[in-house]
Amino acid sequence: MLRTGLLILILFQLGTIAFGQILTIRESGSEMGLEFVTISSPKSKLMVQSNEQGEANISFFKGQEKIDIRLFGYIPITRSYSQLENSGFQVYLTPSEITLQQAVVSATRWSQSRQEIPARITSITTEERNLLNPQTAADLLAISGEVFVQKSQQGGGSPMIRGFSTNRLLYTIDGVRMNTAIFRSGNLHNVISLDPFATESTEVFFGPGSIIYGSDAIGAVMSFQTLQAQLSNSEKTNLSGNVTLRTSTANKEKTGHVHLKYGKKKWAGVSSFSNHNFGDLKMGSRGPEEFLRPTYVVTQNNQDLLVKNPNPTIQVPSDYSQLNLMQKIRFSPNEKWDFQYGFHYSETSTFSRYDRLIRLRPNGQPSSAEWKYGPQSWMMNHLKISHTSDSKAFDQVTLNLAIQKFEESRIDRNFNDPIRRTRTEDVVAYSANLDFLKAFPKNAKLFYGLELVQNDVLSIGSDENINTGEISVGPARYPDATWKSYAAYGTYQKKISSKSLIQAGLRYNYFGLNADFSNNLDFYPFPFEQSENREGALTASTGWVYTPASNWTVHLNASTGFRSPNVDDIGKVFDSEPGTVMVPNPNLLAEYAYNLEANVGKVFGDWMMIDLTAYYTYLDNALVRRDFTLNGQDSIIYDGELSKVLALQNAAFVRIIGLQAALEIKLPMHLTFSSRLNIQKGTEEMDNRSQSPSRHAPPTFGVSRLEFKKEKLTVQVFSEYSGGFSFEQLPLEERGKPELYAIDANGNPYSPSWVTLNLKGMYQAHKHLTFSTGFENITDVRFRTYSSGIAAPGRNFILSLMVNF
Repeated sequence: MLRTGLLILILFQLGTIAFGQILTIRESGSEMGLEFVTISSPKSKLMVQSNEQGEANISFFKGQEKIDIRLFGYIPITRSYSQLENSGFQVYLTPSEITLQQAVVSATRWSQSRQEIPARITSITTEERNLLNPQTAADLLAISGEVFVQKSQQGGGSPMIRGFSTNRLLYTIDGVRMNTAIFRSGNLHNVISLDPFATESTEVFFGPGSIIYGSDAIGAVMSFQTLQAQLSNSEKTNLSGNVTLRTSTANKEKTGHVHLKYGKKKWAGVSSFSNHNFGDLKMGSRGPEEFLRPTYVVTQNNQDLLVKNPNPTIQVPSDYSQLNLMQKIRFSPNEKWDFQYGFHYSETSTFSRYDRLIRLRPNGQPSSAEWKYGPQSWMMNHLKISHTSDSKAFDQVTLNLAIQKFEESRIDRNFNDPIRRTRTEDVVAYSANLDFLKAFPKNAKLFYGLELVQNDVLSIGSDENINTGEISVGPARYPDATWKSYAAYGTYQKKISSKSLIQAGLRYNYFGLNADFSNNLDFYPFPFEQSENREGALTASTGWVYTPASNWTVHLNASTGFRSPNVDDIGKVFDSEPGTVMVPNPNLLAEYAYNLEANVGKVFGDWMMIDLTAYYTYLDNALVRRDFTLNGQDSIIYDGELSKVLALQNAAFVRIIGLQAALEIKLPMHLTFSSRLNIQKGTEEMDNRSQSPSRHAPPTFGVSRLEFKKEKLTVQVFSEYSGGFSFEQLPLEERGKPELYAIDANGNPYSPSWVTLNLKGMYQAHKHLTFSTGFENITDVRFRTYSSGIAAPGRNFILSLMVNF
């Protein structure tokens, strides 16, 4: 017993010594500690990141001959452990004059160098977020210059990427799938549930990501990494945090955020809280008059009245508020085990769907007196367990277990109609992922894993008479349903030379959907009460990365993706536009995407970088809206109006071809010019075999920036811009929504082009105090991004104060 105790004491002391070796990474010149520096060793497969002081524990790298030290925007260095020891465990990174973005990304679930991935990935760093100061998570994606964002209301944001949108794009938070079985084909605003202030990095993995993430990952995967709990590298407890206050004039914003990080050697945590309040949004003064808000509806004594708006540039009502909470706890007993638990919660106020409130009847009166989303809430409990081993089966294994709860509702009432309809949906989403990594001799790696996902959907409806207060059961938006997915997947990666790497992946997915329509049989004459869908999907990918020198790279990629029909596809009852109604169709199959991609990036000297990516995606068996019949009838009475029956059907193809271009030029006097341009053309097969422009392929868009950066000051002048669509170029589906668009000389809707001029600046007045300010849309242009129902902010002044401690 005594010998055992002495052995434990010796091991504990050795462990204490092991925990003690700290490497400090600073920026050359400023001597500032650098956070998020990645220290990795290819041989040991270990990886750590520096904390806010630029410190990292590298005891476990002792004896390693090759230790890579990388941070995006800085020239990477490689040292041996003995070299680091000789330098006193201090290293300095030099800002790169130009870079091919040799960063470490985690959108593939494993932290990998971007140059090991044969697909285009763009990253949004913490520094970019602090400078450009996005208001919501949707705006955070937009600052990349490679994601187009549509908005139906201020409380929203629906990304369009490579000609796809909504449930053909996938969101992940800390590696956990956010998409649910009721993510719809119409525009989605679920991304606003995420807190941009609690996000450490954001990555967009372009093209199909179905090998890793399964259904829905067709156009792109948007990966959000939230604030991480950081262990202490010494006996001293780490304590750091941030307080941010922000305001803007276009919507009288009041935002406050605070987070606190605390860590000991084995235990750590992070707590975060944000509160956002946004008033009605003011549009620009120069632009199409059709976008103005001359009148709006008020209800007095249960009577709807159309009143004059004293300022038609104020979009009434568009205000809303939101709060976000996050708590993480981490326990790491040794270098082989790591346990992390995360709790996330988000809730919005009720907010109006603005695009429905500007829709008019043929007599000129509003269609709706009220149309709003009830409080949108999202909660996630996430447990992540990581283990490092030298077993024959794996070197690293990670288990991700998550339970998410989503609640959303739609509340609408027709103009001068006493019946208020409320449709509420609750989704509980369970997910489990077991991911393995195994490295083999001669530079080969195998990533493989298993996945289980289940969504339970509960949908209810109620109707309220606002005159009498009587509430009765109403039709539900969806059937009550369970959606399940089971998958096994693997990716093999091999360096065939020092300059060339190949990768191939395979995934088999089996999914099933059980739906019960009995909650709606009293309201709609469905010829069925139950439905059952069962199907399997096999997807594959292969890619090649060629890096002949550090100043240029090439990658080629061929991949497939799929989207299985979900509850929204097979069971929704909804008015998609005036005079039509969507009805259930349980006889749906998965749609498949086939994608080809080629990329070349080249650095010229130390002053210019060009990066070009061309892609082609073909979506087969596409789920699209088509004419339908219900009990033999092509029209039914819906909400008191004779409406044409539509349903989603596997009836078409969608074809997307596009180009993504990036340019960066280093100029004298600490100036950098950069530009991003996105060109995409989409074609969709229509009911009569004719072809139409694809609804989710936006016009050409991009951003150009001129940045000055010296020591503590960063200033950026930039222009965001988008092409337009004439009436003939508008997708046929969009022509039926004239309230969203300007009107041409022939009285037809069209989407105008637009350009804005903006100025942002950030100054670190003290090591603990940073000011950030912005002047957006300086020329006060009035515009709507393509397919949007609400106009973008007009001239907008932003002020933000950040206190770091």
